[in-house]
Amino acid sequence: MPDTAAPSDWPLWEVFVRSKQGLDHKHCGSLHASDAAMALQMARDVYTRRMEGVSIWVVPSRAITASAPEHQASDFAPMADKIYRHPTFYELPDELRHM
Repeated sequence: MPDTAAPSDWPLWEVFVRSKQGLDHKHCGSLHASDAAMALQMARDVYTRRMEGVSIWVVPSRAITASAPEHQASDFAPMADKIYRHPTFYELPDELRHM
């Protein structure tokens, strides 16, 4: 039996697409769909019209947990004293553009 709820009542899905040149999926938008299969089909139609993607992920928005902006200091400040994790003091040759 088809879902009779209005599209605005459908769950919100977050869409991630991996491009042909990329190694990671990037968030490219959101859409409302009644289920995962419909979300995947709609994401393909909307976000990969020009054949720029090789992989699509759709994730229910309610399944994503994010850090809160007001907790930024406590969430990210502990990393500032660990300079060895970020080798910013090394000089890289020009050939290494993606590091």
